[in-house]
Amino acid sequence: MFFRDRAEAGRRLASRLEALDRQGLIALGLPRGGVVVAYEVASALGIPLDVVVVRKLGVPYQPELAMGAIGEDGIRVIDQRVVRAAVVADQQIKAVEDRERVELARRAESYRRGRPRLDLTAATALIIDDGIATGSTARAAVEVARKLGADRVVVAAPVASLEAVRMLSNVADQVVYLTAPPGFLAIGEFYADFSPTTDSEVVDLLEQGAAPG
Repeated sequence: MFFRDRAEAGRRLASRLEALDRQGLIALGLPRGGVVVAYEVASALGIPLDVVVVRKLGVPYQPELAMGAIGEDGIRVIDQRVVRAAVVADQQIKAVEDRERVELARRAESYRRGRPRLDLTAATALIIDDGIATGSTARAAVEVARKLGADRVVVAAPVASLEAVRMLSNVADQVVYLTAPPGFLAIGEFYADFSPTTDSEVVDLLEQGAAPG
């Protein structure tokens, strides 16, 4: 399966999600690229859009490889398998986390522009990304949503690794994806256009999607 860009992937994902109960359903995009996908889903389903700010914790000498993730409200997820395989020391993890906490706080303030978070109390949180590789970031987002009072958490993405789907199925109520191919290497392989999403694009989409209709 191949997507032209994140917007097209979002529209196709929305079709798969049409059966969800819309009552109390809130789309939560993972920045940055996941917000583009989430905006399309929220628009198609007629539900509100917000952001759940999480940051991947990359292995120090291989930043693209996630050894965990952090989220708002002090959420922290560590993938011990990756930590052991990559031989990452505790002080190295702390250094990466401290740096990412600063960026997480900056993004949360920048993206919301003073808007309060949408209330997730008793809601169904629909966490959306443009793809799920290791699942660490999505798992942190699940924990954030639950901490904020969500009754039910659904994780959705156009493409995901089989390993991530299995892991997330243990922490989320439902995992929805369009394809989970064997030999998954990189999310960008499944997009013709996987150019970076900017902070300003994220802000614009969130402002448009915060109150649909």
